[in-house]
Amino acid sequence: KDAGDYICDSGDEQTMASLVVKALPVIFTQPLQNQQAEEGSTITLSCEISKPNATVQWKKAGTVLRSSDKYKMRQAGSVAELTIRNLSAADA
Repeated sequence: KDAGDYICDSGDEQTMASLVVKALPVIFTQPLQNQQAEEGSTITLSCEISKPNATVQWKKAGTVLRSSDKYKMRQAGSVAELTIRNLSAADA
């Protein structure tokens, strides 16, 4: 949002410059960890990203997961969490 044209104006003259801001990539500062859980239980997976509130998507086997009774997604600042309820063998 800081990109754009900036002008310095003295009243008699002015000079202008354009500012281009290259966004840094979002990286994982704390990756997901492997976990084990019993069938029927609930588990929460979490990771941390370098840019607070950057958009993340949760996927399983390439399919984007959507919030439902089974899956709950939450993001607070740089921490993203996925809670999976009522685990079954298909969730592995």
